[in-house]
Amino acid sequence: MFAALVLALLTGSSTGLATIHYDAPPPNFTFPTPNGTLDLSDLRGRVVIIDFWATWCHVCTAELADFVKAREQYGDRVAVVTISQEMPDLAARYLRVVNMPLPLVEDVAGSVFSRYSVSAIPVTLVLAPSGDVTYVSVGGLSWSELSKAIEQALPSPSASTHAPGVLQ
Repeated sequence: MFAALVLALLTGSSTGLATIHYDAPPPNFTFPTPNGTLDLSDLRGRVVIIDFWATWCHVCTAELADFVKAREQYGDRVAVVTISQEMPDLAARYLRVVNMPLPLVEDVAGSVFSRYSVSAIPVTLVLAPSGDVTYVSVGGLSWSELSKAIEQALPSPSASTHAPGVLQ
């Protein structure tokens, strides 16, 4: 066991969550949207931010503005999904009161929390457009950390793409 932990730390594959691995997709789940339901896997093609949070967690609620900012700054290239394990409508009501228009999964039974091995919050994952995990934050994160994780997950411009007005 100790050798596996050391190997994971040396290779950088340890995310801090037992069931989540870098460069692999996390467990899929279904969530409601205003237009029906979506699977997490339906968001492939965009950077996806998954945030586990609660209304009573001050660090969690402080981060919400950064998730709204990410959607505003990156537009359709980024999707955000927040997940709360609180009583029905508690987190949804909180988001309405503070005017944070973020998609919410109400995981009252804790099934998504369990599948992602989340035991303490906040936890934030960033997925590349391929659906693979590229960044995990266990604990609070800043806007600079989040924006850097998003930038690293975004596809880089192709080497064959020419700058406007430049002849090759």
